[in-house]
Amino acid sequence: MRSSCLLHEHQFLGITVLNHTRFLALLVPVCIVMLLASCSWGESDRGVPSPKGDLPEIQMSSNAFADGASIPTDHTCDGADVSPPLAWSAMPSGVQSLALVVDDPDAPRGTWVHWVVYGLSAELRNLPQDASGISAIGGTNDFGNIEYGGPCPPSGPAHRYYFTLYALDSALDLKQGATRSQLLNAMEGKIIAQGTLMGTYQR
Repeated sequence: MRSSCLLHEHQFLGITVLNHTRFLALLVPVCIVMLLASCSWGESDRGVPSPKGDLPEIQMSSNAFADGASIPTDHTCDGADVSPPLAWSAMPSGVQSLALVVDDPDAPRGTWVHWVVYGLSAELRNLPQDASGISAIGGTNDFGNIEYGGPCPPSGPAHRYYFTLYALDSALDLKQGATRSQLLNAMEGKIIAQGTLMGTYQR
């Protein structure tokens, strides 16, 4: 009887080990897929194209807020709703025009576009508050306007707002009112460098 019990125990353990091995064999590929998917989150979710080649990033800044800090109320829908002042470092050679996109990847229905601007002069090194006196072409944001629309999130956790500047090797053949998607498609293969400033806002 004891030997019979031992035999059944060994068989049981064998089945357990076999099932465990099969489980691991199924689990490993799933983990790999999840890991690869997690590596693609973030910037790529916003549909942001990469610069051409391995070029230095444009350094962006603002007198209104530091990178990663809270955006002042004046630049949101709770205040004057004017665009913040922006500045950036010198451009690499070959830049012919600039474009700017401001978006919020934390919006409940997906990335929300707050500002689309293109046709900016390659000679520019800053945008004043409200972008007053600047020659540029305005695209359509998700508010349905061609001007800046500041942060206006629902109550809850802070949202992130990315101010992304693109340096292009040519002027874009886009009329006023292009959407962010249309702009990104038009810029494909033309980006020499880019830089991003991120601010947050919470209500």
